Amino acid sequence: MSQGLSPIAFLTRTRRPGRIGLTDILSWAWLILGTLAVLVPVVWAGLSSLKPAAEITRFPPTLLPRVAVQQTVPGFDAPLSLWTVNVDGQSREMAMIRRIGLKAQMVDPNNPGTPVSVDVKSMSPVQRLTVATENYTDPLTRFDFLTFLKNSVFVTFVATLLTLIVNALAAFALSKYRFRGEKAIFVLIISTLMIPLTVVMVPAYLVVVGVGLVDSLWGIIIPTIASPTGVFLLRQYMLTIPDELIEAARVDAASEFRIFWRIILPLTAPALAVLAIFSVLWRWNDFLWPLIVLSSRENFTLQVGLNAFQGEFSVQWNYILAMTFLSLAPVTLVFLFLQKYITTGIAGTGMK
Repeated sequence: MSQGLSPIAFLTRTRRPGRIGLTDILSWAWLILGTLAVLVPVVWAGLSSLKPAAEITRFPPTLLPRVAVQQTVPGFDAPLSLWTVNVDGQSREMAMIRRIGLKAQMVDPNNPGTPVSVDVKSMSPVQRLTVATENYTDPLTRFDFLTFLKNSVFVTFVATLLTLIVNALAAFALSKYRFRGEKAIFVLIISTLMIPLTVVMVPAYLVVVGVGLVDSLWGIIIPTIASPTGVFLLRQYMLTIPDELIEAARVDAASEFRIFWRIILPLTAPALAVLAIFSVLWRWNDFLWPLIVLSSRENFTLQVGLNAFQGEFSVQWNYILAMTFLSLAPVTLVFLFLQKYITTGIAGTGMK
């Protein structure tokens, strides 16, 4: 943003000052539609996570979390739901006893007498705004959500740390050393991006079984730390670092690892931040590989644990939506803290 330019003036700028062209209209339409496409599902999930279980499956759906109002009526053991009905041209609040086809049996909740038959088309439920906090508290107290969260944090942190170290070492070797076959090795690494995950999943699982890492968090971490995307991204950035810095450090008798640790890594910080964001997103949202490797509930990660709320005959959508919304918070915070490095890091890698 230009210095001294107000936010309103910045947002309302056009390609030609004082004139709105087709390009401006298309740009605004694209930005608005893209923003809505991203925000609407998140907002809907957040509001739905506050609804009671019965309201989530109600049709037509409501935007705000509401609950049907119930009242204890003399002569009935259980509370009855209140409905606004049209009786003899007047709108009244009545309690529904039962519904039979297109007719409902209603009584006055304050003075129950003979039930009145009412057409269901003339009825609308009496609702009030509510916040179903039990959708968030129950998984924390009654289920193993904290265990799932702890496992996901451990897997994400350790896998990201190892990914940065392993890929940085590989990128350093491929960018700053000259040896026979270096380009062939780099092309071979990049070519693995064309291999679908489903092709290597069975061999990778057999290797995990062979080394005894089945049903272990390390069985999720170790096979995923070497990433061709990470090697490519870091190598392209390291190529922009002058070789004269490394030669000067060698003249000062610095070891190769010291050069890597004290010179290359600090200068590669923007690209490392980008890879860290990608790695956190990959590990935090990974579902298929942990589902294959893990079998014990105490080792489940968050995404696999959420699957436990889906039974054979019913799905606890209220818990799934609440825990899914909570799972967005950590990756959102990581992105907010590291987003300033994205433009710098990606621009330095030569990626468009």
